[in-house]
This record gives sequence, structure tokens and C-alpha cells, in this order.
Amino acid sequence: MKPLSQNVARADDLSALTNTVIGAVSGLILGKERQVRLALACLLARGHLLIEDLPGMGKTTLAHGLARALGLGFRRIQFTSDLLPADILGVSIYQPETRDFRFHPGPVFTQLLLADELNRATPKTQGALLEAMEERQVTSDGVTHALPEPFFVVATQNPRHQIGTYPLPESQLDRFLMRIDMGYPDRSAERELLKGRDRRELLDSLSPVLDGARLAALQHAVNQIHAADALLDYVQDLIAASRRSARFTHGLSPRAGLALLGAARAWALLAGRNMVLPEDVQAVAPSVMAHRLPPAEGGVSVGVLVTDLIHSVPIP
Repeated sequence: MKPLSQNVARADDLSALTNTVIGAVSGLILGKERQVRLALACLLARGHLLIEDLPGMGKTTLAHGLARALGLGFRRIQFTSDLLPADILGVSIYQPETRDFRFHPGPVFTQLLLADELNRATPKTQGALLEAMEERQVTSDGVTHALPEPFFVVATQNPRHQIGTYPLPESQLDRFLMRIDMGYPDRSAERELLKGRDRRELLDSLSPVLDGARLAALQHAVNQIHAADALLDYVQDLIAASRRSARFTHGLSPRAGLALLGAARAWALLAGRNMVLPEDVQAVAPSVMAHRLPPAEGGVSVGVLVTDLIHSVPIP
């Protein structure tokens, strides 16, 4: 694999790298290029991703594929009702020979953590991830342990109506930069899936497309994508509209505004541009905003409400 030149800062060069990743992962998740693109934008913006959908829709395969294509260390935790925080974070065990306690890291100490079926664990266990997701560290017995760099959480969640699920608290939801769903494949993609090779075999044959240096360069490049004052006006108008709307119990926080801008920058990079356009904001806004805006009344999809909100705000 060729080293990434320090001079490779052109948006189209960086876009070519990301398109290679998208193509590799899309070969596993047929007919879901947009979801793959959103997931990659989320990770390039240094955010965490929540995927909500029915079992068997490819959520776990997407997480595995991203880890393989990005060359990241990968661990998976199956969340259940009897899972304890120590099963995630690790535990200090007494060492008789040294007469002290030694911390044994849990599976959270990896670069890409798949938190599978996160909402099947109790709220206490769900909350064990909060410090790790926000501070990228774990504190045990008063000692802080840094997590690997980079560190991403890709969590899957079953629909809330399913038996044995606990709703994620708002503080937990807010730690996810994006929430996406997979959806059913169209007929042609499903036919190709039925006729093709087993997804696990394809996953085993997937080689890394990036290494740590290239991934770090892409993340740095996202931060350099230009956002003009007029674009910032548009982001602020969306935030203000969410706070004025009576259709939500509360509006977007300042952190949500930063998340929206960061995701839009990543989307612009994937498109091969060095500046953010309003179309980039609109492309990522539903995935960034919907899980942060509780509807004031039931019966209407929050996705529909967020789409209506976006359409109600004129582009400057």
C-alpha cells in the first residue's frame, strides 16, 4: 500500500480514496450505497453511528465491512439483559504476587466496537458506554485508561416495539452523530443477494483499503473543508427552526449544530469538494437530527417531521 503523500490534499484525490472504501463495502451490502456513504461520513467526522432496523437487514455486516475496509481493530459485544458494565469496560483483579489490583481491559478497548442490539441491555449497562463515546477513555477505580485511536462505536438497535428492548436515554442518543436505517433491498439487489456468494465468505475475502495514516489524513481533511458564512447561516436557521417548532418537545442543542456541520463537511469530501454546500447539509440532516428531536405528539413519524422542517427553511 502506497504511503499517503503530504501533498495529497485535493478533494478529488481524497474522494477517490473514499469511493474505493464505499465500493468495497457496497459489495457486501447490496443496494445500500447511500447507507454505506452515510456511515463512512459519520466515521470520517469522528462520530459514532447508530443503526436501527429489524434483525437480518445487514446492520452487523455493515459494521464488519467498515472495519475490514478501513483496516481497523474490531470487537463485537452482544448486548443482553444480563450484561454488566464490567463486561464492556473491564475489571480490576487482585494479583496476590504483587498484592495490588491490575486492570484487565474489556472489549471496548478496540478501534471499532460493534455494540450489537444495544437496546436489549439495561439502562445502567447502556450508560457504561457514555464516557467511552464522549471522552474516548475509561475510568476504573479512579484510574483513567485511554482508548485506542481512532475509536468508533457502531451500535445496532432493534425497533422499540420489539419485546425485550429498553429505550435509549436522550443522553445516550445524543452521543451518536448519526442514526440510520437499512431498509429492505429492492428486487434486483435482493435477487443478486440470493444468487451470490455467502456474505461471510465475501467479508473474509475483503482486504483493507486504508491504513491508519490514510484514515487520519481523511479525518484531518474533513476538518479543513470550508464552510462559508452563508452556509453557517443556513445551519443556524435550521437549528433555530427546530427550537421554534411546536412539533418537537425541544429543539437542537449547540452540540447537535456542531454534529450537523461536521457531517456535512464529511459528505462534501465524499463528493469530491473542498467546500460545504446546502445540499450537503440537507443530505445528512435527517440522519443527524431525527434522533435528537422527540416529537411533541405521537402518530407522526419523526422522519416526516424532520423532512418537513428542512423543507420549511429557505436556503440563504
